[in-house]
Amino acid sequence: MTEIEIGKGKRGRRAYSFDDIAVVPSRRTRDPEDVSIAWQIDAYHFDLPVIAAPMDSVVSPDTAIAMGHLGGLGVLDLEGLWTRYDDPQAHLAEIAELEPQRCTQRMRELYAAPIRPELITSRLRQVREAGVTVAGALSPQRTQQHWKAVVDAGVDLFLIRGTTVSAEHVSSHAEPLNLKRFIYELDVPVIVGGAGTYTAALHLMRTGAAGVLVGFGGGSAHRTRTTLGIHAPMATAIADIAAARRDYLDESGGRYVHVIADGGMGQSGDIVKAVACGADAVMIGAALARAKEAPGRGYHWGSEAHHPLMPRGERVRVGTAGSLQEILLGPGREADGSTNLMGALRRAMATTGYTDVKEFQRVEVVVSPY
Repeated sequence: MTEIEIGKGKRGRRAYSFDDIAVVPSRRTRDPEDVSIAWQIDAYHFDLPVIAAPMDSVVSPDTAIAMGHLGGLGVLDLEGLWTRYDDPQAHLAEIAELEPQRCTQRMRELYAAPIRPELITSRLRQVREAGVTVAGALSPQRTQQHWKAVVDAGVDLFLIRGTTVSAEHVSSHAEPLNLKRFIYELDVPVIVGGAGTYTAALHLMRTGAAGVLVGFGGGSAHRTRTTLGIHAPMATAIADIAAARRDYLDESGGRYVHVIADGGMGQSGDIVKAVACGADAVMIGAALARAKEAPGRGYHWGSEAHHPLMPRGERVRVGTAGSLQEILLGPGREADGSTNLMGALRRAMATTGYTDVKEFQRVEVVVSPY
């Protein structure tokens, strides 16, 4: 990989975002109806390789159920308003109506209410009773405190998701979460992230994780690059971590860890490019926050927007593009990549001659000139 001299004392590697690359057609095409976009992780099969991000503006118990019925996976944020309040609908409506200058402070106040284990149980039970795959997410900081309530509630997939998650967190103040021991002792598959580099992802894979989330600070509601100066351009990050998946497959004697792109995919073409770079599935937030059913009511935010000490995100207006079904499965409304996301992936695969997601990861891509 070519390094660029930034100055006499520092060199850097060039990295690429989705905007920098494009998929190249091949010598063969197919009918879209002959293409499979199905995905399976552990024992859980999904018709769509898409996960709704664990964010209050995207996933409620009802939208998690709807995602499951449409063939995807909805993940509940188990540190969100749904596990702090019996009925958070009034608070969600208030957030959507806040003046921008009041937004961060008021969200901090709303999210200061304690997380209630009994609400974790009831929200996950609601999803389970609907007959779909049950998934919930905690941050690394709260996993040790609340994981037992999550597992006892009967979760199928457990996510540990943060801006960045390390297999080797060091703290002089508290005993950090030992990911390897935690995952080994847990009876459910664990997906961890975000990770932005080959090395970080390889260490996460060695903990026994079933999947690794790729990216940090890349979503539309995140400002990690602005506040902390940290950013991982997604095309390069996915390709790097796909290489870690390949090397770990050899190292472990055949254990396959799924690579899940997380962030920076606001349009259908970004999802296509994420898979082309090596992702097995995608986790999307803003694109699904545009659904009529989304609890954010046309707004989108993550936990970074109400951090008590250093907010690294904000509430953003994303508008409404259509129903959840229209956004995922069409029909498309506009030629802007905001609806029929999975139809676009299927058509891109057919146009380039590939029959399934694993094959499409081998498609040729080009880098746009600067």
